[in-house]
Amino acid sequence: MGVPRDTEPAPQVAVSVSAVLALLDLAAKGRPDEPEAVPDLLLAEHLDTATATQVGRRVRELQGAMARSHRRGRELAALFSSARELAELHDVDLLITRLVRRAHDLAGTDVTYLSEFDETTRELRVRSTAGAVAPSFQKLRVPPHIGLASKVVESRAPQWTSRYEQLRDVPHADSIDSAVRAEGLVSLLGVPLIAGGRVLGVLFAANRTEHAFSPEEVSLLSAFADNVAVVLQSARLLTQARDAAAETQRAYDALADHVEAMERASRVHEELTAAVLRGGGAADVARTLGAALERPVVILDESYAVLAASDDRSMASAIDPPAVRSAIADSLRSGRCTALHPPTGGFHAAVAVLAGDMMLGGLLIGDGPVELGAVEQRTIERAAQITALLTLKQDAVLYAEDHVRGELLGDLVSPDVRRHASLPARLRARRLRPDDLRTVVITVVAPEQRRAALRAAQAVAAPSGLAGEVDGVVTLVVAESDPQHAATAVRDRVCAGTGVGEVLTVAAPCTESLDELSARFSTARDCSRVLTALGIEAAAVAADAYLPYTTLFAHDPSSVREFIARTIGPVRRWDAERGTDLLATLHSFVDCNASPARTARLMSVHSNTVLQRLDRVTQLLGSTWREPETFFRISVAVRLHTLSEALLGASHPLRRRPG
Repeated sequence: MGVPRDTEPAPQVAVSVSAVLALLDLAAKGRPDEPEAVPDLLLAEHLDTATATQVGRRVRELQGAMARSHRRGRELAALFSSARELAELHDVDLLITRLVRRAHDLAGTDVTYLSEFDETTRELRVRSTAGAVAPSFQKLRVPPHIGLASKVVESRAPQWTSRYEQLRDVPHADSIDSAVRAEGLVSLLGVPLIAGGRVLGVLFAANRTEHAFSPEEVSLLSAFADNVAVVLQSARLLTQARDAAAETQRAYDALADHVEAMERASRVHEELTAAVLRGGGAADVARTLGAALERPVVILDESYAVLAASDDRSMASAIDPPAVRSAIADSLRSGRCTALHPPTGGFHAAVAVLAGDMMLGGLLIGDGPVELGAVEQRTIERAAQITALLTLKQDAVLYAEDHVRGELLGDLVSPDVRRHASLPARLRARRLRPDDLRTVVITVVAPEQRRAALRAAQAVAAPSGLAGEVDGVVTLVVAESDPQHAATAVRDRVCAGTGVGEVLTVAAPCTESLDELSARFSTARDCSRVLTALGIEAAAVAADAYLPYTTLFAHDPSSVREFIARTIGPVRRWDAERGTDLLATLHSFVDCNASPARTARLMSVHSNTVLQRLDRVTQLLGSTWREPETFFRISVAVRLHTLSEALLGASHPLRRRPG
């Protein structure tokens, strides 16, 4: 900076060399610590007043220029230091802390702090401090339009006060004033941090004593604040760029995972399609899906029995805990892959195998390294669809075979002898031996269970027997020669296949020739109708044991209950109303061929007791109840009642208190 020159020539004045050197030293120091040093030095040289004034003015001008040069040097040093910080640091919080410390060293005040400005809430929050000791001050939040900080933001210009408590041109808040008092701050200088036309915050320099901030101090802190704002904005942009790069990498990784999942799904689809084309089955689906997902896969049928597995799981086992049933039921409603809550038996997800609204089974997915994302879940769902397609295809083949076998079975049990002509040849074509077709078994289940019952019956009959639906009834012809054993075996297998216990099986007497199968079928069917009319829905019986009753009521099975009620109804009502069992005495009387003495011995009671009870029966049934025809009817009704009670699982009448 040039020194102004006077227009008139300066007078010739002699000044010592030592004085010149001293004046140069004072000028080089910049702003003087002792303002009277220059006048005192000029006075010692005995200069006239005008000359001394002129020299003093020029020295002060040089001091100002040097002070500004020193300040600029400190600003540049701080700026370069901040630039190095930016290059070295990647953490915005740590960078702000370092910048506040630089500002603290530069300003030389007791406390320096930076408040960050939130453009959304217009709130200022202390972000970093240097020299502060009060915890409340270090967490200070300044609401909008409050205090010196808000004034700096709103004016976008430096604001200061030498005594904060006497500041009256800004609104105060008790929380802010309390924090300032806790820190002991008296004088404050705040300058805005502005970058790109946006206020980022406010940089404060504060003292715990009263201090009048000079224009040079304000200018110095403002200049550093400008540098801080640029550095802070650059750091934020750099952080955003890094975050964006990281997000881009995450998106790329996610895209790569998605592409990998899609390729895996495509391979699974191709392999399953090939399995369909080559006539594969559930085992192909389990093996292919398990290899792709790196998880165990198990395929169940509609009764939760294992059809196929990707591991060495037993095919004879069934998997139907509540969590599996619940997950497959949820999948049945939504058509989607469903998680098991909680995971059960090592399985984490399930999906129903559907054909329209009909459930054909389910897929269970175990644990493994491949995450079950959206693509994997869709892959599992499509595998379930392929399984349904394969099941329907196999069912179609089985249906065709079952249809042929069903027609063959229908002809075997048909009363039309014209349909028996080619039976031996047709049986041989199906690799069946006539000698193995010995016992007819009828199975009675609810209509909705008939399909599952038929499949179970076919499993029982294979390979030497036949099973099918004849006249709406699941019918089997098996090699078992013991009717009771045959009825029990079929009942147990059908119960397991349908998952219900309400199954009635009736086996006809064993036959020696094919020609007798038609009559045996009629016997078993008539017996099942009579038992059903009696309310018996769960039993395994041999028809021979009930042949007399079947013969009596086969023409009208529904009349059997009416017959019992009409014949011994008064006795049953007497027992029901009084809690007695007069019917037990009547049953024993029938068994003892109407002998009161034998009845007493059978029941271990006195003969008079039996006679009294029989008198009560006479009062209830009438005086003619012992006549041959009436007594026969009563005998049949009593035995039918006892039969139905026994099959229904009720206590035997003889175990209750006699009437």
